[in-house]
Amino acid sequence: MQTRFTEDQLADSDTRDSERNLRACVHCGFCLSTCPTYALLGDELDSPRGRIYVIKYMLENDRPASKEVALHVDRCLSCLSCMTTCPSGVHYQHLIDHARAHVEETYRRPLADRALRALLARLLPYPARFRAALGAARLARPFARLFTGRLKAMLDLAPRRLPSPGVDEKSSVFAPIGPRRARVALLGGCAQRVIAPGINAATIRLLTRHGVEVVVPAESGCCGAIVHHLGKAAQARDLAIAAMRAWMAEIDGDGLDAIVVNTSGCGTEIKDYGHIFRDDPVWAEPARRVSALARDISEFATTLALKPAPRSSGLVVAYHSACSLQHGQKITREPKALLADMGFTVRDVPEGHLCCGSAGTYNLLQPEISDQLRARKLANIAKTKPDLIATGNIGCMTQLGLTAATPIVHTVELLDWATGG
Repeated sequence: MQTRFTEDQLADSDTRDSERNLRACVHCGFCLSTCPTYALLGDELDSPRGRIYVIKYMLENDRPASKEVALHVDRCLSCLSCMTTCPSGVHYQHLIDHARAHVEETYRRPLADRALRALLARLLPYPARFRAALGAARLARPFARLFTGRLKAMLDLAPRRLPSPGVDEKSSVFAPIGPRRARVALLGGCAQRVIAPGINAATIRLLTRHGVEVVVPAESGCCGAIVHHLGKAAQARDLAIAAMRAWMAEIDGDGLDAIVVNTSGCGTEIKDYGHIFRDDPVWAEPARRVSALARDISEFATTLALKPAPRSSGLVVAYHSACSLQHGQKITREPKALLADMGFTVRDVPEGHLCCGSAGTYNLLQPEISDQLRARKLANIAKTKPDLIATGNIGCMTQLGLTAATPIVHTVELLDWATGG
């Protein structure tokens, strides 16, 4: 694709990076066949290729985002299926991130939209605030019939019962059982530690059972992914720096063999820190070191030679491959292989490349599209006739669990159970 950026525009590193990605696009259209929003809406502007044209026009002409540009950028799930499909290596993740930041900076949204996005940014990354908000949602549930659209989606997705805070609420070190084989930091997280603290607990049990010392620094909360995808780049950087500061203290202290992440959306973000902070004179090198150490729990677990307990489950598991894991991190084999090794019968989901509609805050901001994608995903899952659904991302679990007839669990919870947890 030809571009016409000026030298002054290209002095900005984000614009230079976007120009490289725009030039790499050859208009082939392969991405259309794997884009969830194009599959549903059939609008070229709601495909990666169409959005690339829109983004090019906006950035090249140095224009504020228009209502139409914001509409089509907002409808992107950031599922990154297009990156898996693209034969030209367009790094769409960086391009859509740049576009979102530009929209956030230059477009004045309607008041209700601004207010909701601000509310999500002030609540979701902070566990104490988020827990309080979910408590308030329980009080509003009896009046759910009075709500529509986004407010109804928020109430629907709020859990009916909040679990007790998990073991990782404070900075903690969990000793390995037997000789120490490795030392890792576990991302404490934000929304997951409120909605499903059992996932972190299962991760800690699995790792310590196999000789891994686990440290959970209290400061390693939100990685910044949630607000980054809202276009709030400055807040995302602040959250990322807080997490990196906590991890670097461990790296430079007793050392780390890995930074283990059990929320795949967070893993994709953390592995991209090296790019995000590439021009930062203070944090560029720490970001590269952190990114290099980041491992999804399924990645790290493959190094441990997990030992199954002497029992057979006989369970059929439909493995839902979260977009951030299969497209963002290119991890497709490891989770299924681990589950199969533990005695589960693992079945792939038809149309497994398509997003379930969770996508961070997408199911709150675009509930109509999200609901259609969830229904499509659950219909495909049902074809596998599973006893359980397993996935590696809390967003997918919450999204699918809203209407799924089959229990849904995190992959690490099954691995923990299968090895004696």
